[in-house]
Amino acid sequence: MSFLYFLALAMFTVAEAQYSLVDDFSGASFFDNFAFFTDGDPTHGYVQFVDEGTAQNNGLINTKNNQAYMGVDYTSTLDPNGVGRQSVRLTSNKAYTEGLFILDAAHMPGGICGTWPAWWTVGGNWPNNGEIDIIEQVNSAATDLSSLHTSDSCSIAGSGQTGTVITGDCYQYDPAQSNSGCGIANYDASSYGTAFNANGGGVYAMEWTASWIRVYFFPRTAIPGDITSGAPSPAGWGEPVANFQGNCDIPSHFASHNIVFDTTFCGDWGSPAFSSDATCSARAATCNDYVAGSPAAFTDAYWTINSVKVYEASSANAALQPEVEGEPQPSTTLKTVTPVASTGVPGHGLEFVKAPGATGEAAPAGVVSGKSGSTKSLQQSPTAAA
Repeated sequence: MSFLYFLALAMFTVAEAQYSLVDDFSGASFFDNFAFFTDGDPTHGYVQFVDEGTAQNNGLINTKNNQAYMGVDYTSTLDPNGVGRQSVRLTSNKAYTEGLFILDAAHMPGGICGTWPAWWTVGGNWPNNGEIDIIEQVNSAATDLSSLHTSDSCSIAGSGQTGTVITGDCYQYDPAQSNSGCGIANYDASSYGTAFNANGGGVYAMEWTASWIRVYFFPRTAIPGDITSGAPSPAGWGEPVANFQGNCDIPSHFASHNIVFDTTFCGDWGSPAFSSDATCSARAATCNDYVAGSPAAFTDAYWTINSVKVYEASSANAALQPEVEGEPQPSTTLKTVTPVASTGVPGHGLEFVKAPGATGEAAPAGVVSGKSGSTKSLQQSPTAAA
């Protein structure tokens, strides 16, 4: 290859690395950046999402030691046919199109029978504006699963990554995949739940450009210095865990996403997976029975967040961006950052809770709606006792 090719490739690397901080959600003001979702769980979980005041009064949230805590009720014995266990679900007050999203977490709720925690982003008019699940799993799963959910005509190649493709078609209503979207498993034991927590947590990063969506994971002892210093450069991080790139026009499938944290229980994915989970199914006849009758099991079902930081590509990238044949090009425009009202009404990234057919693409008969809206039974990873 010519010297000019390598020079151009080096320039591409420099251009790709330039990100500017837009938002930093951390410390005592963490919850000021989010709205508390209090509607019924769109995934039909055994959960009662509560408002901020109730969450504070019941000890489900706090900010101490410059960290944000989000937990669940772990003291109440409940009726398995009732409204469910109290938890919180947060939706960011801003929506974003493209960018670099970095979560530094010291603890997550995963690996516990009955739980379904997630850190994800979602657009309105679901699934037409897409969903990006960065951290997500159910029950006693021991490793992470990242997924995309889209309208039709989006699939991934599964190359240039360390993770394993579980399903390749991102179309939400593909009946051949049980409506699971495209999923990539990270079989690093420290990426989720018990092992993640024992290791002091770590950092997840999601890079969303016009050409790809990539997910990176770094355990606490291996966080790149450029992340720590506040000058993240994904070009120097090596292969991502998940490289969502292939036969998918990213800008036409993903737009105006809000950031979401939640911990639900059972539901469309968690309940059937509970029954097929050897660890969990030995503890109760159903997922709801276990969650209702085992409050102490959820003492560790909490998030401890050091920070969520959102970066956008610098406008300086446009001047540096080369045209290298065969090389994917990240977007060079400034990313859209759209403030939205903290009301849970359309425009707040919550439209996906509507039943298929209410907005956007109509769902085939028998397909459930909501976050992911699928059983995802094929995608549960190796388990850890919880």
